[in-house]
Amino acid sequence: MVCDNKNSNGISFFEKYLSLWVILCMVAGIVIGKFFSEFVIFMGKFEVFQVSIPIAFLIWIMIYPMMMKVDFESVKKVGRNPKGLYVTWIVNWLIKPFTMYGIAYVFFYVFFVNFLGQDFARDYLAGAVLLGAAPCTAMVFVWSHLTKGNPAYTVVQVATNDIIILFAFVPIVAFLLGVGGILVPWNTLFISVFLFVVIPLTLGVGTRLYIVKKYGINYFENVFIKKFDNITIIGLLLTLILIFSFQGNTIIQNPIHILLIAVPLVIQTFLIFGIAYFLCYVLRLRHDIAAPAGMIGASNFFELSVAVATSVFGVSSPVVLATIVGVLVEVPVMLILVKIANSTKHWYVD
Repeated sequence: MVCDNKNSNGISFFEKYLSLWVILCMVAGIVIGKFFSEFVIFMGKFEVFQVSIPIAFLIWIMIYPMMMKVDFESVKKVGRNPKGLYVTWIVNWLIKPFTMYGIAYVFFYVFFVNFLGQDFARDYLAGAVLLGAAPCTAMVFVWSHLTKGNPAYTVVQVATNDIIILFAFVPIVAFLLGVGGILVPWNTLFISVFLFVVIPLTLGVGTRLYIVKKYGINYFENVFIKKFDNITIIGLLLTLILIFSFQGNTIIQNPIHILLIAVPLVIQTFLIFGIAYFLCYVLRLRHDIAAPAGMIGASNFFELSVAVATSVFGVSSPVVLATIVGVLVEVPVMLILVKIANSTKHWYVD
């Protein structure tokens, strides 16, 4: 999700106010679901193996341009300075999913259970698990830029995370959902990852290699990839509107749930950033490596989380709502973390 219209801080107008657009999409979707229910019923008919075809198409539109930005050639440079990568891998895959589960479980099943009830608590826990098991692969480029992170190293972090997602996402999600009493067939999760990671990743990498080989890297980065900016934005907005049209009744009947879901997600974001950022400090890494290492774990690949939630649980499931709240809170929280990282730069070695 990167626009051309960037302000002086390096973040686009759309990115900076993403939470506002999510709220507007929420309102638009609820209105459509309330007053144009025939349209929602009609769109709901287009499903294959519980996967909404319209939403799948829109998610592909969102994810495909992001995958084109990942340069797997950079993985060859992993051995040059591996400590920052070790932090990224350990925090993202051995800590983050499990702290997300723990925090969400405590809030949904202990603190908020009287407001939510057992059914909603279970579904929102599942949504939180999907978010926690999907570290960011797109917006982290923005956060890295805002903290003056090392761009080449950030690319390596993102590229290796995309590789790990292919193998680690399904086992982690299946395990944590099983612990939470939510049994999901592994083949369903594998199909979701194939649809929303493998296919767009393959197309993105193939497109990148072809365009770079034929026209050069400068053309790819400065001309070709920018052609997809508006398409990505449109895909995101239409996806949110469509999802909220299915979620309308749940939101209208339980408006306080949005806030209750946001609480553990925000706490988790600050916690994971703090762990990764502190580990980089202990290892005496440079700030331009430490900042993006903290950001990539703190933010989420919410496009994947939304996609898997819709395909596994259905577009009207409260599980999907929990992943959408992740979109809602991400930008304002991450901008706070950017300020924290920039104000503590003097802690790190040059």
